[in-house]
Amino acid sequence: MATTRPHVDAVIVGMGWTGAIMAKELTDAGLNVVALERGADRDTQPDFAYPRVVDELEGSVHRKFLQSLSKETVTIRHGIADSAVPYRQMGTFKPGTAVGGAGNHWSGCHFRALPEDLKLRSNVEQRYGRKFIPADMTIADFPVSYEDLEPHFDHFEYVCGTSGKAGVIRGQRVDGGNPFEGSRAREFALPPNPNYLGAELFYDAARASGYHPYPIPASNASRSYVNPYGCQMGPCNFCGFCSDYGCLNYSKASPNVCILPVLRLRKSFELRTHAQVMKVDLDADRKRATGVTYLDAQGHEVVQPADLVVLCAFSLFNVHLMLVSGIGTPYDPVADTGTVGRNYSYQNLNRVTMFFDETHQANQFIGIGGGGTVVDDLNGNQLDNAQAGFVGGGVIWARQPGAGPVRGITTAPDVPNWGSAWKRGVRDALRHSFYYEVQGACMSYRDAYLDLDPTYKDAFGRPLLRMTFNWHDNEIKASQFLVGKAQAMCKVLSPKAMKADAKKPGEPYNITAYQSTHTCGGAIMGNDPKRSALNRYLQSWDVSNVFVPGANAFPQNNGYNPTGMVGALTYWAARAIREQYLKNPGPLQSA
Repeated sequence: MATTRPHVDAVIVGMGWTGAIMAKELTDAGLNVVALERGADRDTQPDFAYPRVVDELEGSVHRKFLQSLSKETVTIRHGIADSAVPYRQMGTFKPGTAVGGAGNHWSGCHFRALPEDLKLRSNVEQRYGRKFIPADMTIADFPVSYEDLEPHFDHFEYVCGTSGKAGVIRGQRVDGGNPFEGSRAREFALPPNPNYLGAELFYDAARASGYHPYPIPASNASRSYVNPYGCQMGPCNFCGFCSDYGCLNYSKASPNVCILPVLRLRKSFELRTHAQVMKVDLDADRKRATGVTYLDAQGHEVVQPADLVVLCAFSLFNVHLMLVSGIGTPYDPVADTGTVGRNYSYQNLNRVTMFFDETHQANQFIGIGGGGTVVDDLNGNQLDNAQAGFVGGGVIWARQPGAGPVRGITTAPDVPNWGSAWKRGVRDALRHSFYYEVQGACMSYRDAYLDLDPTYKDAFGRPLLRMTFNWHDNEIKASQFLVGKAQAMCKVLSPKAMKADAKKPGEPYNITAYQSTHTCGGAIMGNDPKRSALNRYLQSWDVSNVFVPGANAFPQNNGYNPTGMVGALTYWAARAIREQYLKNPGPLQSA
């Protein structure tokens, strides 16, 4: 028999970035908040302390900081007619677990969306006509504008101590930054990080190609910093252990470093770990949530009543919770009806690696997750999509998050994978090579979606979430175009050898190789309740006291990393809850 805990004002499911932001904002508003995290508690000390956190075997092979796929995972298939199989080994993406979530093991790249990214469909139709968009492509405008989100982009950057260089402040161009970005209210919280060799050479190659390079906005602190909440950060020491790892130096922004030190001191906030939320509880007419049901650390069933339910899990599992709880109508791609599961998208990521002789000391074993250099000349409205032949754009960047023997050492073309020749190839490549990445947008399609698997169940007896996704011609064309531009730029540097991994026509989505953790969509925001699961405030159209922040709200993905956008949208939704919903609970109207 379930135990019922005392009623609270709000219950939050998940304690990553969105959960921490919501907990801070709602307790600021005077609410009593309980946060439920399925994993353990984590903090810099002792979890990320030296030397344990720099154990490559533990972090990059045993996946200490990622969720256990043996308990909860997804099934994946390429097409509607295919059979899905469970995702049993970390490959294409890496969902986090425990307090901090993926905010612990992310790299730190912290971009804003371009203004045109938020009005993608109308922007493409205006520039090229409606027929330019393929019939099966379901891209949509966000129901918010850049101007709506600018204060929240700004605030999140200052919470994270983001290092960078503005390109446009209050409508005026600023030298050294991105000349194509939306206008900012002020400079970044911190100046850019120092460059490594590959990033310095990127400036030369980009400028020789007519591009406009600028520092990657990075939530890896370039110097000591105290954020608006009074949380302290230390300068990054280029240890090379960002992606896959927590930060030992309080240098990489995370919920644990930037928000939780404040929350942990509040009597109105309670964090319960090892709490696996099973479903959102609904009343008899299924129009209002009454709380959630979860399993505690001992496996006992617990009911947590609450007036407000905020789903802040990883994007895929927010969608899963909505489906297993019966919130909204599941999407049917054949009938083109329903909203929950619609518009799943990913990220289009490729790499160009250059190999030099001993005159180039690249030292890949040092690095910073989000630092480096990037160009936006092939992104947004800078790119002539009609000439390029696809919808969307992307960035080319120089980034060196660190490399090591366990994570793998790239060797030059024609080097064998074993033996003495391989050893020589490793010796020649480790300190004398670096790579530039192409990160492109990923559009949404009618046949790319999330639903409940009819065959497989998780460790708790619920149907697994099923992902149906494959690369479409648009993304393959974009990959080839952007990688081709990157290769042409790289030739300026005269490497001894070079190799690239642009997608080939007909190449299927490969779940075994890591590409990014930028899974988006499935519970998208919009103005039409027949085409979106959430309104412009990330509130469920169907159950008005449920809010669902996260990348699940994106109608499609742009060329940037999603974290900056996720944070801004969460602050946007939190303000709507505080200033509108709490005064008059119910469906929020546009303001």
